Amino acid sequence: MKLVRFLLLASSVIFTGSIQATIVEFRTSLGNFEVNLFDEITPQTVENFLHYVEDESYHNSVIHRLIPDFVVQGGGFAYTGELPLSVIPAKAAVQNEPKLSNRKGTIAMAKLENRPNSATNQWFFNLKDNHAGQPQLDTQNGGFTVFGQISEQGMEILEAIAALPRFNLGGAASSMPLRNYSTADAAANKPITAENLVLIESVVIVDARINTASGLNPVANTLIGQQPPPDNSQDSGGSLFWLVLGLAGILLLRRQVP
Repeated sequence: MKLVRFLLLASSVIFTGSIQATIVEFRTSLGNFEVNLFDEITPQTVENFLHYVEDESYHNSVIHRLIPDFVVQGGGFAYTGELPLSVIPAKAAVQNEPKLSNRKGTIAMAKLENRPNSATNQWFFNLKDNHAGQPQLDTQNGGFTVFGQISEQGMEILEAIAALPRFNLGGAASSMPLRNYSTADAAANKPITAENLVLIESVVIVDARINTASGLNPVANTLIGQQPPPDNSQDSGGSLFWLVLGLAGILLLRRQVP
């Protein structure tokens, strides 16, 4: 896979002078969907993401955080057949590229609070337009880098995930969506298995042709030079993306999140 991408990249540089566009497929426990990556607009971020894809780092990873009407997040933790979840090793952080707006259906990089250039392996999908207002992700923490756009089918799957009940499992999984799991199950201390997790079974490259993003119209981030408003919410902004926290204590709590 690495050799194929190298040859494709080399040919794109020789013949076009630009970085190739890429389509990846997320294969999940709720269905498969495609994401078109914006290689030419956010080349460092896409390259970083594809390194994890090629290393199969996202195989059997989980959606560990859901904030309805805001974001669905993953990329940091994997299920290896038993709990607790394992932490996916992170590579070096990538330079922030806040060129595109955090609109509904886009994928962006998560990062540490007050550290604009701290993104590694964790990402999130925007469930609505999160570019302005509370939170204002186009400016907060240096702006969150949008690097791809989901397919229409993918948005339906994300909305299905967003409709799942959430449970506080501790650590970074304080708002984790679970399938086929209820408050009664939690009260009975029913074990959580693969059937309950929202699994990303794999992320694979399905189209590496040049200019596959030419038919899309991502919205430019025109707010990046502005100062974001104060953030007083608990589920947004700098306190939310945080995400590279450990899972200490995960599964000690199993109460449903209100």
